[in-house]
Amino acid sequence: MGNGLSTNEVLESRKKYGSNKIIYEKQNSFFKLLLESLGDPIIKILLIALGIKIIFLIKDFDWYETIGILIAIFIASFISSISEYGSEQTFIKMQEEASKLKCKVLRNNIIKEIYIDDVVVNDIVLISTGDMIVADGDLIDGHLTVDESTINGEFKESYKHTYKNKILYRGTTVLSGEGKMLVKSVGVSTSYGKIYKSLENKGIESPLKLRLRKLANIISKIGYLGAFLVFISYLFKVIVINNNFNSILMLKTLNNSSFLFSNILYALTLSVTIIVVAVPEGLPMMITLVLATNMKKMLKSNVLVRKLLGIETAGNINVLFTDKTGTLTYGNLVVDCFIDNNFKKFKSIKEIKDKKYRDIVIKSLIYNNSSIYEDNKAIGGNSTDRALCNFIRINNKNIKRSSFVPFDSKKKYSSCICDGVKYIKGAYELLLPKCSFFYNELGVKSSLLNKDKIEKRIVLYENLGYRVLMCVCSEDLSFKNLILVGFVLIKDKVREDAIEGVSLVKSAGIDTIMITGDNLETAISIGKEAGIVSNINDLAITSEDLNKMSDSEVKTIIPRLKILARALPEDKLRLVKLSQELGKVVGMTGDGVNDAPALKQADVGFSMGSGTEITKESSDIIILDDNFLSITKAILYGRTIFKNIRKFIIFQLTVNLCAISLSIIGPFIGIDTPVTVIQMLWINMIMDTFAGVAFSYEAPRVEYMKETPKTKNEPIINSYMLGEILFTGIYSSFLCILFLKVPYFKQMFRISPDNIYFMTAFFGLFIFIGIFNAFNARTSRINLFANLFQNRIFILIIIFIVLVQTILIYFGGSLFRTAGLTIKEFIVMLFISFSVIPIDLLRKIFLKKKKKSVGV
Repeated sequence: MGNGLSTNEVLESRKKYGSNKIIYEKQNSFFKLLLESLGDPIIKILLIALGIKIIFLIKDFDWYETIGILIAIFIASFISSISEYGSEQTFIKMQEEASKLKCKVLRNNIIKEIYIDDVVVNDIVLISTGDMIVADGDLIDGHLTVDESTINGEFKESYKHTYKNKILYRGTTVLSGEGKMLVKSVGVSTSYGKIYKSLENKGIESPLKLRLRKLANIISKIGYLGAFLVFISYLFKVIVINNNFNSILMLKTLNNSSFLFSNILYALTLSVTIIVVAVPEGLPMMITLVLATNMKKMLKSNVLVRKLLGIETAGNINVLFTDKTGTLTYGNLVVDCFIDNNFKKFKSIKEIKDKKYRDIVIKSLIYNNSSIYEDNKAIGGNSTDRALCNFIRINNKNIKRSSFVPFDSKKKYSSCICDGVKYIKGAYELLLPKCSFFYNELGVKSSLLNKDKIEKRIVLYENLGYRVLMCVCSEDLSFKNLILVGFVLIKDKVREDAIEGVSLVKSAGIDTIMITGDNLETAISIGKEAGIVSNINDLAITSEDLNKMSDSEVKTIIPRLKILARALPEDKLRLVKLSQELGKVVGMTGDGVNDAPALKQADVGFSMGSGTEITKESSDIIILDDNFLSITKAILYGRTIFKNIRKFIIFQLTVNLCAISLSIIGPFIGIDTPVTVIQMLWINMIMDTFAGVAFSYEAPRVEYMKETPKTKNEPIINSYMLGEILFTGIYSSFLCILFLKVPYFKQMFRISPDNIYFMTAFFGLFIFIGIFNAFNARTSRINLFANLFQNRIFILIIIFIVLVQTILIYFGGSLFRTAGLTIKEFIVMLFISFSVIPIDLLRKIFLKKKKKSVGV
């Protein structure tokens, strides 16, 4: 064993105990993602409509409409699948890069470098400062300081000996020291692997899916009702109106079974058409487009979206649990200053003028240190020691010291002996009571008489968010009558952009709760600096306080809770679940293995780019730069997506309402099909495909972050949308019916036996009503050009539709049943269709005066 495993022993061990490779959740194939996308609520309705058309309309099969539905289903499913598949491939590459890490092992009495996946049980792994522990095992040689926060959530260094506290865990990092580890567990048998395997698939549906299911239910009911009314109205026309309400003629019609059957079949055909028209087949494609296009934009902003619906869910968050270190702060400890007994601050070591005192301070900070400073940077050791080295900036690689005891979180100090003096640094509550003397700024030892004053000042600094490290020394090498050298203020500074991010989140009506392993005083200070704590009613508690409360008690404080200090991993999961029970949409950030269950449970989990692979696997969105401000970008994009979806729904359902109204009322007033099949195909392309693309590129606007978040139960169609759909839809229907039935309109166009010019004008009227309605739908403002030029795609598509429609009017011929209009006729048609804009503006002005305009 001392020489390491032989080649045969490696093979036997791998066969018996398994590989060190952790096989992450199997990524879905493109085909599987494509099949899953067909489960979308709206696509399900489309599939049903498609089935009805195929089954019932074999005789008079409508190829154009059928192909249109097929194209809509295919594009929506294909784009969503290819986008999510591409994102998953990016994530897989990240996993593969992580598995390519290497470590040093002793085999056949030779030190070999191998991939971490190839480590087996009973391997002897050589570890040193900066290494990641690659498996679970025991330290059998040397001593180490290890950061175990990724496993246990405790932000303290753990000191490892060969005789006690010798267990090492996969995924933790060596801060200082070197040694050998005997591997005891590999792969899924490690603590790291067990946590991953314990994660269950998230069973929480996104708010968008819930809303789409409700919308699909509403649309299907409207479609069925419309179909029934069309069926009745058509038969009423055939049986009653066409017989001039004559009961004898009506009875004859009813007795003519073949005539009646053919008309019932045709009525059924119209009914099915209405069901198809009622379904906004462009909606799933538009949702997919808007998610996919924004996914690419977000990646440029250091936000990798693993699951498409994760973007939209982010926009619905109303409570966000966030880590502190590396997310709100830079994640690097920095020395602010050194302070002497008289509370004089030294921002750099050069400011200490007296050479004797300066030498004492240097030995206290850089001799008594587990880090090494060379090439203008500190390496190895723990974060505190590296911060001290970067403050002193003196090469300590070849210093001579008689002994050195690294920092131990249980003892709360580190020490070294140099030139017959023992230098100690650590917690003030341990060292200050043992001090009897102090060095003044000239390096002269004097009696210490102001301990109470020093302690009060230290508490004040802690309340300001500083970590206070006390430096003392002993001339007789004992732990009594210590001499105070001074103390150091260390801080992990809050990111300036995090302060901006917290402000944005707060303006968005989202409650931000910071979860940290720091003590309560430091946490409150950071919370105030970041802007999380700003009100006298804001609540900050410790994990101990939280665990004394029942679930019902915790639910009552969640609306006021801003900080949880000394947090444990299980606290995060508990808070997420209880918040969800309150009906909140929960966001959670994390980077350690211990965060994975909470990330999985949250409605949207944000993992950090520097986090563990398990954490990333559990998340919906990966913040590549570990920056809180990037989370706000995800929230903004999520809100933008929902806004754009709502705008498109207004546009399309307005058109659909107009089409259905014409179909229901038409038979009663003698209007058969006013548009041909090929014209309907072009209309569908405009209303579904082109409009979907146009609305999907609406730009994010910071003003969206000033709105309160949507609740889970809020329907996708709000009162404002319903008002616009009904008002504009009914007006459009009324306008179309008047145009077709009132002789005054007909007289504005040239007379022809087949009414070709008049019907060409109606075709143009219907299209341009839709075009002008697109401007109404894209903004709730009276200024229809507000932010218009931020969406150049919208402008280009509108120009394209206008050009193609003009070409069809003049050159469509018999295929599109069109004949060229005169300039006067074209202007008249355009002017009539334009009326939908001033009419809708009147609605907006009315709502604005009544202060009821909430928009989408």
